[in-house]
Amino acid sequence: MPDSAPSPGDLDPLDLCGVVPPTVTAFDDEGELDEAATAAHARFVVERGASAVFPLGTNGEFATLSAPERRQVVETVAGAVDAPVIAGVGAPGTQVTVDHARHAQQAGVDGVVVVTPYYYPVDADAAVEHYRTVAAAVDLPVYVYHIPGLTGSRLSLGAIERIAAIDGVAGLKDSSKELPWLTQAIDANPGLTVLAGSDSILFAGLAVGCSGMVSAVANVFPELVVDLYEAYDDGDYGRARELQSTVLEVRSALKRGPYMAGVKTALALRETDFDVGGLRAPLRRMGDDDRATLRERLVELGLL
Repeated sequence: MPDSAPSPGDLDPLDLCGVVPPTVTAFDDEGELDEAATAAHARFVVERGASAVFPLGTNGEFATLSAPERRQVVETVAGAVDAPVIAGVGAPGTQVTVDHARHAQQAGVDGVVVVTPYYYPVDADAAVEHYRTVAAAVDLPVYVYHIPGLTGSRLSLGAIERIAAIDGVAGLKDSSKELPWLTQAIDANPGLTVLAGSDSILFAGLAVGCSGMVSAVANVFPELVVDLYEAYDDGDYGRARELQSTVLEVRSALKRGPYMAGVKTALALRETDFDVGGLRAPLRRMGDDDRATLRERLVELGLL
């Protein structure tokens, strides 16, 4: 259990804390799923200090994958690491989400992450019923994934309280970047484990009560984000704040160029012994100029 960092919620059987990277889905030169590289990336972050992994989050490009590919990713990562695996199973429809969640349980994951339903507008009553149905369908802890900037679905604090009362709901991964909302959600739901879902608020998330962080930067430089968490947990808040500044610099560098291309490009620049390939269309790779600029910036930061 943590020392100075916030503790996980009492409702969370996994006691999630620390750094939980949203691992990438690797593709080969033909754009097909590369199971070996997907597994290698999950092992890469765990070997460098990640406390759990979250396949099929935004960085896992879940929305571009077919249902069989999603199942392959879950099975691959579940069998690849000796750490808790919380798999993304969300979809616009409740029944499809349930199907993904049941498969994830059969594949041996430790928990499921359920993004709010998207595309169709969903009110609070529908959102609560969605999570109630999913939680009742599996014998696994369920973590709510709140990312209104991409889903268009913003949960009210009242809706979160109602969802937190559902049997089986264990936590919340918040990527809203709205600190007042996040602070109030933590305060009103002390039983939930809450994970900060943006690299912009890792330090702030810990300060307001998040027990851990889902960090895209940790997909490339897990040591950096683990160092931030451990500095905070050791009570060295000054050092943790300095490392947050470095994370912000890395985050800015990774955001140059096409959406989400930075993480996979930086992994290639790091020259790991595995190749995660490009992104699934319509997402696209960085061009040569952006790649060169990214390399230069990461060298300046002492990371390459």
